[in-house]
Amino acid sequence: MALGYSVLDWANVAFAFGSTVLGTYIAYQAYRGFRRNQSRSMQYLSIGLLLLTGVAFGTAFVGSVLLRQGIIPVRYQQPLTLLTRVVQFLGVAFIAYSLHRRP
Repeated sequence: MALGYSVLDWANVAFAFGSTVLGTYIAYQAYRGFRRNQSRSMQYLSIGLLLLTGVAFGTAFVGSVLLRQGIIPVRYQQPLTLLTRVVQFLGVAFIAYSLHRRP
């Protein structure tokens, strides 16, 4: 394998990147639904999906690549994990709010 990475390492990277792209696409479609219907619930849903999938997966993906390549020190691993978890929590909170919001 190139650069000493296994097939499993490459599969992890591919699925992490794919999840980021697919999640961002889903959030975009929810945003289009908001624009089409002017529904505030759809707006909160699209924000939540973007945070949960695009931003959180993107942060975790980029952070893990930077850590693995030694570009950022290992001491930043826990703060990076916390940042990812906070963004995930905010995404889920926006989604929950969108489901319970009155029109």
